Amino acid sequence: MTDVLPKDFVRALGEPVVATRLSRFTQRLAYFDVVESTNDVAMRLLESGAPDGTTVLASAQTAGRGRRGRNWFSPEGVGLYLSVVIRDMQAVPITLLAGVVAAEGIRSVTEVPVELEWPNDLVVESDESSPIWPRRQKVGGILAEGAPGRADHGAVVVGIGVNVNSTGYPPDIADRASSLEVISGRKVDRGAVLSSILLSLAGWSDKCRTAGGVTMLQRWRELSPSSRGSRVLWASTEGDRSGVTEGIDSDGALRVRFGEQSERVLGGELVWLPEPALDSL
Repeated sequence: MTDVLPKDFVRALGEPVVATRLSRFTQRLAYFDVVESTNDVAMRLLESGAPDGTTVLASAQTAGRGRRGRNWFSPEGVGLYLSVVIRDMQAVPITLLAGVVAAEGIRSVTEVPVELEWPNDLVVESDESSPIWPRRQKVGGILAEGAPGRADHGAVVVGIGVNVNSTGYPPDIADRASSLEVISGRKVDRGAVLSSILLSLAGWSDKCRTAGGVTMLQRWRELSPSSRGSRVLWASTEGDRSGVTEGIDSDGALRVRFGEQSERVLGGELVWLPEPALDSL
């Protein structure tokens, strides 16, 4: 049994202009005031045969998580915590697709210049940059998960978490986390962000199914200036190495130049390093 959908979500999803286009999500939408993890609920629905577009939404999570099992801070009423079942999308890097969807959805209703940081972060260049190097503030993240042991590799759950309105952040993320409200300088409607992201998901998923993911990858590259020419530290099996990003492959892998060699980075711990001051070059 689900909880009563808040008025801001009802209003945004019921707008006549968007209601029909969002029916694949709203007809199978489960909302919870508080849940451990929307991805966990959506995964159980996926494993029970839930169709494409099945959506789980919460006002707060008690065990939200990000990439590599990290906790995702999910306080009540200030963020957007959303998971969607996606099927039949085998040929497209789902995490990158979700990044484009979220960034464009947020930009459309807030005018906040959200960018993508490989592989799964939604960031904004801070106006309070130090005089030496810029800082990117994280406003959201993506977590795509496939059901373990399933033969149907085209079925995944995509989780999107967005820091919508301002709140206090735990010390371990306070220096990097921010919200759409803080960056835009005004209150942001969670419902408007939700409907805009779902509209973006509807459009891009249809486009990828009919025409493949080439256009989506081009858009991802446009939204991720840091994926080319940025200094990174990569914790690999051979030890820590620093290099410079060279863009992404067609399968979503990040290419990084380490000295004379260019390598494909698919996982591991990647740290984005501050750019050196111009007078130190």
